[in-house]
Amino acid sequence: MGRCRCRCCSPRGLWMLSAPCCDDRRMCVCPGPRRIGIPVRSSSLPLFSDAMPAPTQLFFPLIRNCELSRIYGTACYCHHKHLCCSPPYIPQSRPRYTPHPAYATFYRPKESWWQYTQGRRYASTPQKFYLTPPQVNSILKANEYSFKVPEFDGKNVSSVLGFDSNQLPANAPIEDRRSAATCLQTRGMLLGVFDGHAGCACSQAVSERLFYYIAVSLLPHETSLEIENAVESGRALLPILQWHKHPNDYFSKEASKLYFNSLRTYWQELIDLNTGESADIDVKEALINAFKRLDNDISMEAQVGDPNSFLNYLVLRVAFSGATACVAHVDGVDLHVANTGDSRAMLGVQEEDGSWSAVTLSNDHNAQNEREVERLKLEHPKNEAKSVVKQDRLLGLLMPFRAFGDVKFKWSIDLQKRVIESGPDQLNDNEYTKFIPPNYYTPPYLTAEPEVTYHRLRPQDKFLVLATDGLWETMHRQDVVRIVGEYLTGMHHQQPIAVGGYKVTLGQMHGLLTERRAKMSSVFEDQNAATHLIRHAVGNNEFGAVDHERLSKMLSLPEELARMYRDDITIIVVQFNSHVVGAYQNQEQ
Repeated sequence: MGRCRCRCCSPRGLWMLSAPCCDDRRMCVCPGPRRIGIPVRSSSLPLFSDAMPAPTQLFFPLIRNCELSRIYGTACYCHHKHLCCSPPYIPQSRPRYTPHPAYATFYRPKESWWQYTQGRRYASTPQKFYLTPPQVNSILKANEYSFKVPEFDGKNVSSVLGFDSNQLPANAPIEDRRSAATCLQTRGMLLGVFDGHAGCACSQAVSERLFYYIAVSLLPHETSLEIENAVESGRALLPILQWHKHPNDYFSKEASKLYFNSLRTYWQELIDLNTGESADIDVKEALINAFKRLDNDISMEAQVGDPNSFLNYLVLRVAFSGATACVAHVDGVDLHVANTGDSRAMLGVQEEDGSWSAVTLSNDHNAQNEREVERLKLEHPKNEAKSVVKQDRLLGLLMPFRAFGDVKFKWSIDLQKRVIESGPDQLNDNEYTKFIPPNYYTPPYLTAEPEVTYHRLRPQDKFLVLATDGLWETMHRQDVVRIVGEYLTGMHHQQPIAVGGYKVTLGQMHGLLTERRAKMSSVFEDQNAATHLIRHAVGNNEFGAVDHERLSKMLSLPEELARMYRDDITIIVVQFNSHVVGAYQNQEQ
């Protein structure tokens, strides 16, 4: 019995305690990585528990129609049952991080994982239960969406052929969001993934609003005036965006008027600032301004409040929760990526020999980025150098160093107390909102300002992968690009099977080769590149091949356990039109 060494106990976690685990490390009883260092499920906080029209039960209908005990018995089975399946010893006196005594009870789970499972008397006899391939596909494909750019006169004149997207939840409800839209009054396409924490309220709001702020920032002066005059006279507005959304990707109708009024105030200010001179709009500057202005509006709406009690509660939930964002703007051969937080953008490049290489177009804003750590330290007094980043988290609590919302890391203590005291009872009674981060002296500690990367597309640039950190925690960037590249081209450059130091028998090696041949002959069962990538992220074994048994177990985990093993995964795969990109290149030569 020893300290668990599985990936969920990596430095990304905060209060991960010593827990017994089986030697082969296949299943572990310790909680998974957390974005905020509070070891309770985010959905257990009533303040942030949003319910989506497509409930998470959609992803677990098979569990509720079968015996949960059979699934549990398989998922927790190991050869070292006396080590892994005995009650874990959790030392109460030496956690990795000790919260303030006043909030100690708030930071502890109400019941341990062992108490939770024992209280329900699951079957102790391991029984094999696996989802069938059609059942697995039903879960994986529930949220997939594909869009192909329409052709004109039989030709596609866009540098984007289309995109595939998908989501797989781990939280209940899922805290990730995604958005894609075509700019109608300007050129280009916008695509983005949004990773929420402390609930899904902020990620939902940002996914609805950010693209409008970007589109307005890119509008010519004359078009902005025309839209404002239409609003003044009550005429129909020019459409700004054409959305490409899955039916489960919804809009908050109740807040649409509030959101529109804030957006209108923004474009009115842009009109006043613009002299009307014809000048090229700087896309990088427009992206930065849009991110910062939306975050400012989220903060101001929460401070001002709303006479409508529902909206008043909504804007406070949005402000006190948080979200990261990774957005791509594609216009011809000009690709801009604006990133705030730890989601990533990865470019898939096909080399002359047909192999694939990954080009990173974003930087993670967390403790692994030394420049981010240095930036934070420079923005605050020297006597805070040791406390501003503690245990790889902002003030010892928050993993991303840039995010929307999260006003607990931006507002002064007086402002927080004033808003909470004047807010609804649900807010005033919530322990999380009343908690003040330790060593909180010189706010703001957090910003939503994005880091913008520009890349000029080349014919060899075949696709772009935008994904939340749930994917990058499980797969290396080179593997992501190779899997997507092979899927899109149908060409597989076989590498020698790497066993990673494992002792493999001749029979096991034969099985691996047989599995590889079967995979080649089937030419993939997925019709969506993002779905195919999720299948590998969740089901890959130690040899890099999709293991149906492992995939079935991971998808069979009930809501109470799924978050212990992985995070929400949201992926958008954008496919570029090499012929159009090459034509742009030839015109300029």
